[in-house]
Amino acid sequence: MFKKLAREDNFLSLMGNVVIAVLGLLGFALLARSLSLDVFGEWVLFITGGSFVEMFRFGITNTGLIRFLSGADQSSRTKLIGSNALIGLCATVLVAFIIALCYQVFHDALAGSAYNLFFKWYPVLAFANLPWNNALVVLQADRRYDRMLLIKSINSGLFFLVILFHFFFVEMALNELVITLLVINGITSGLTIVLGWDGTKLITRAGSETNKTLLNFGKYTTITLIGTNFLVSADAVIISLSPMGSAAVAMYSIPLKLTELLQIPLRSFVATAFPKMSKASIQDNLKQVRYLFYTYSGALTYLFAAMSIFVFVFAEYLVLMLSGEHYLRASPEMGSNVVAIVRVFALYGLLLPIDRMTGVGLDSVNRPKVNAFKVFVMVAANVTGDLIAVFVFESLLLVAVASIAFTLIGIGVGMYFLNKELNLTYGAIFSCGANFYKNNFKKLVHGRYALANK
Repeated sequence: MFKKLAREDNFLSLMGNVVIAVLGLLGFALLARSLSLDVFGEWVLFITGGSFVEMFRFGITNTGLIRFLSGADQSSRTKLIGSNALIGLCATVLVAFIIALCYQVFHDALAGSAYNLFFKWYPVLAFANLPWNNALVVLQADRRYDRMLLIKSINSGLFFLVILFHFFFVEMALNELVITLLVINGITSGLTIVLGWDGTKLITRAGSETNKTLLNFGKYTTITLIGTNFLVSADAVIISLSPMGSAAVAMYSIPLKLTELLQIPLRSFVATAFPKMSKASIQDNLKQVRYLFYTYSGALTYLFAAMSIFVFVFAEYLVLMLSGEHYLRASPEMGSNVVAIVRVFALYGLLLPIDRMTGVGLDSVNRPKVNAFKVFVMVAANVTGDLIAVFVFESLLLVAVASIAFTLIGIGVGMYFLNKELNLTYGAIFSCGANFYKNNFKKLVHGRYALANK
């Protein structure tokens, strides 16, 4: 029974995200304890800036590749993977050039700012992590979650070992930590190239038709992914530009990191839902698309309700475990303390499943333009709320409250447009979600019964 579970898509996808989240969380906790507040804020801005730019680099092709590979024959498959590698390389060259140019032109201003690490090192990281990120999207389309788990384990595991070395043995400077991160990404990419999982060897097979197919779809999904990332990174960027500075960014990063725990199952289930829903859509089976939307949305909502209650109740202990006692102290000059912000994010977590699944649903039925519009509306609401919270009320707590507001808006917009495509019955989300757990419980009970009677 365990062997069967270990081969199941949702389980393997979940394990891949658990590996990244757990190692990332432990590494984050060690860095928060070993670096000063300002230096740790610089690290957070480096990671945040990199994540934001990568939404552009990989957003151009990733979602489209997963959708079109789901129903492609062998010839089209080769061309699509080659086009993904080619477009990704061109986007990386463009991004790296722009960032490096900005660093040279505005060197004096940037070198003395909290963004120095990002402008100095990200152009190198962009090339170092390109192949293994390409491999992940190809493997997701093929539903090879076992190989995805291997790649994530190597990349995250090696860097976590470096952080352990830094924390317990020899304290490393921030630049040294970044350089080791670059080396580890290069090693991971080299492995995927040797194994042929990334598509670099197929770059010459890219055709104008497949290039056009991915770019046409990608021009909207890029906006969607950039916008989705900006919904999170905008908070850090706007806070960093406020009088509160990088120390406030460090404080706000604690509840954001805890929120990533809530998103482990979300990312895992979405990774399996999108290829299935896309395949059903390509086969013109909207009934199946609708059923998958109901089931995933409902099951995740019930799960998130339990997780949100846990985070809300034990917020203080979670902050203490993650970052230490000094982050528990109230900060009147920043409008709140970390524990209160964590509790607001616990409420925000309740809304994430349906919001994310409406986006997946729109992309799977080939409505990326509508999904991009949905995310644009959310970004506009988030930026407006952040600016008011930071510059008018000077409150980190209200920045978190803005997250609830823009997510409610996103759910409303997403459900409105998805209903036009699928003719939804909203109550079915909760009934199908409940049936998901009932059916899996029955399978577990019958499996144990059959095993006991062998």
